[in-house]
Amino acid sequence: MIRLLRAVRPRLLALFAAERDKLRGATRLAAVLAFLLINPGSLQAWWFFHHNSPHPQKTVIDSPLVVVPGQVISHYMIVTAKWDRRGPYHFLIDTGAATTLVSPLIARRYGIPMRDNATGKNLSVPVRSSEGEVSELPAVMVRQIDFGDAHFENLPALIYDCTQISLHLGVQIDGILGFTFFRNVLLTLDYPGRRIVLAPPNSASALQPGSTIHFNNSQHVPIIPLGLGNKTFFALVDSGSDSTLRLNPLGMDFVYSQPPRPGPFVSSLSGDHQQTVARLDQTVLLGAYRLDHPVAEITSELPAIGGAVLKDFIVTFDQKQNQVTFYRESTLPILFPPLRSAGFSVAKAGAYWKVVGIISDSPAARAGVEEGDLITRINQEPVDKWGSERYAHLVETAKTITFAFLVGRREYEIPLGVMDLVP
Repeated sequence: MIRLLRAVRPRLLALFAAERDKLRGATRLAAVLAFLLINPGSLQAWWFFHHNSPHPQKTVIDSPLVVVPGQVISHYMIVTAKWDRRGPYHFLIDTGAATTLVSPLIARRYGIPMRDNATGKNLSVPVRSSEGEVSELPAVMVRQIDFGDAHFENLPALIYDCTQISLHLGVQIDGILGFTFFRNVLLTLDYPGRRIVLAPPNSASALQPGSTIHFNNSQHVPIIPLGLGNKTFFALVDSGSDSTLRLNPLGMDFVYSQPPRPGPFVSSLSGDHQQTVARLDQTVLLGAYRLDHPVAEITSELPAIGGAVLKDFIVTFDQKQNQVTFYRESTLPILFPPLRSAGFSVAKAGAYWKVVGIISDSPAARAGVEEGDLITRINQEPVDKWGSERYAHLVETAKTITFAFLVGRREYEIPLGVMDLVP
């Protein structure tokens, strides 16, 4: 599992605390690692991306509705764009991010480096890894990105190498479009239809039925209220996450049918870390819709609704009215199947997968699988034949999977049982 880069997600935990304080009095959140660093050489770029809404300076919609076919891979919405003789380009839509990221290729072809007016130097935003190493993402002004009759011009973005995300998803990713990219349009993520729909603001033809929820947009991302019993808490609508729910127990009275336990490992800019997962013995209310006994990640971070829940909906964001509408044909509660695992998490590298984390009580751990081991085959097929969707289906349905591990120049096949992490 990969958690997408959050190089610029300003003060969300502080906002989360402030919103909760309005309902229940003062609370405190644990300190978390901040990725943004401030130093004099990067202050102008940091100020721009931290305090402004880095949206396209010009957006033109030439049709009442622009329908863009997409793919839903591992619960991520990915759309394709081609506006000149080059391309096509694939972009992942991340409503949980306030900033857009583009690949070095897009930056070279369509970008103009952003410069410090005083020094003339190129601007960049520094980020820090979990090991404390500092790297910088260059800031760039992208001249153009088009989706059919929808034209986005002069877009501030950061340059980010999307290679690992591309390998994970099995498709070349050329950029990650943050929420503010769509500031001046109505954005509909139609997960069941595997498409997005773009329309001018206040377009009646783009209105969807369903449950409309107003969101706090002060941080340039959609944070909405959810219900749990007689309490309300706030969560980010995060299409850049492939999980179900991310829940923070602070100040909440969670009742578990399956208590918190160590779960999968996720990769992010801050390194690989292990999730804590559980199943609630309660119902979360998303507007008029019920999420019954959800499987969720338990975290100290801002709560969020991820793609594994959004996939059941058509979701329309209206940033002018600060509201989001959820619609699905069925009004029955959404149920959550068991969370299953082969007992380890991997980073994909083409011809092999590298084990990056082991669940300690899994059959894989008992069989001696270790971090750093290389997997070359799954059920006798090379790993590059196993896309994210196909492998996920195998884990969901199989009792045993045979993995071939590379040791030196030899392969060793080991059948491993698939476990219910959260029944």
